[in-house]
Order: sequence, then structure tokens, then C-alpha cells
Amino acid sequence: MRWALLATCAAAALASAAPAGATNECRALKVCIPVAGPWVLANGPEETQYQLACPRGTIVAGLDAELTNRAIDVVFRATLGSPVNPGVSTSHAAVFLARLAAGHDPAATFRPHLGCIPTSGGGQRVPTVYAPGRPTVRRVTEVPLRAGTIRFAASCGTGEHLVSASHAIAFYSPAPPAATAAADVHVTRALHGGSVRVVARAGPFAVEARAVVQLDLVCAGGG
Repeated sequence: MRWALLATCAAAALASAAPAGATNECRALKVCIPVAGPWVLANGPEETQYQLACPRGTIVAGLDAELTNRAIDVVFRATLGSPVNPGVSTSHAAVFLARLAAGHDPAATFRPHLGCIPTSGGGQRVPTVYAPGRPTVRRVTEVPLRAGTIRFAASCGTGEHLVSASHAIAFYSPAPPAATAAADVHVTRALHGGSVRVVARAGPFAVEARAVVQLDLVCAGGG
């Protein structure tokens, strides 16, 4: 999968924090289903990846995010093609990429938003000599946490091999999680054979904030 930044769609929306109800993922879309994700922890310089999906039968046509800290840098992964359009640059889900670009904020989070439209609204790619393909697929597992330790694992499909793995910590609380909740989750990830294993430890503050761990595998060779 290739990378592209759709700056015209995202720059204004991601410039600053937006209060609940004031996001712009459906702006200028006549038919739009808004989808709000959880508060995703992005409290350091290392990139956090979080995938948010549209309902079945729809594709991503708009994006936005709420930020708890203006220093959070958020973009999203898109596919090369022309015109830059739903169904060409986007699909049924979007991967948000975020990091805290400056300062120190253990509780820095962002809340991703999607504006989804029916799949018939997608554009068509202008053909090239060697059109960018989609040689990888993302396998996403999201697990709610409970007090104590949880162990789970995921692997690529039959005939696939693992290219990379990442995980994100998120909170489905209505408001951004407090620093006590953000510090109340500890996650380790390790590769064993062809499987990625996760150990997550959560305390009462994290559980009260409805903490989850999303594990993303990028797999190749399946088709």
C-alpha cells in the first residue's frame, strides 16, 4: 500500500481541537453518516496508528479529529490515484497516524471522525503504465480491557506473511481520559513464530474509561 496525504481534506480539520459536535467530517456531503472513534493515546514522538471503519456498504468521504493537545500531529493513510476522491484515495476504513510533535503530555489523545457515503459515490482511477497496487492488507483486532492482565494474539491469513505490526491504546469514554487512566494501561507486543502476541495490564482507572487495545497487522502475499 502506498502513502499519500490528502492535505486539502484534512489540514483545516486537524489544525486545532474541536469540541464535541463541532467536527467537520460531513461538511459539503449531501448524504453522510458520521462515525466517531474512541480517544486514542498519542502521547509521544513515536507514531500511533489507529484504524476506524465506516458501516458496511459505505466508504470514507470526509475526516476530522478532536485533539486534547494542539501539538498532536494527525494525518491519514491514503491510496495513490486521480482524482483525489472517495473510492480512489479512500476505502471503507481509514488509518489515522498521530504523534505528539512537541512538549510532554502523558494524557495526549485524539478522537478520529469519519464521514461515510454510499459506495456508489466513489471515483475511478486514471490508469498508468504501472498502477500502484494493493500488495498488503491490514488485519485489525480490538480487545476491551478488564482489571488485571489480558493476553491475546493475532496472525496473518493463510498464504500471507507479516510485514509489520503496531498497537494503539484507546478509550471509549465520552470525554478524554484523565492522566490517571492513560497511565493505568501497560502493553507489550512480541512476535512468536508467525503470531503477534500482546500482553495488556489495566487498572481500575483505565477500566472505568473503557480502555481497549487495537492490534494492527500489515500482511502481504495473500492474493
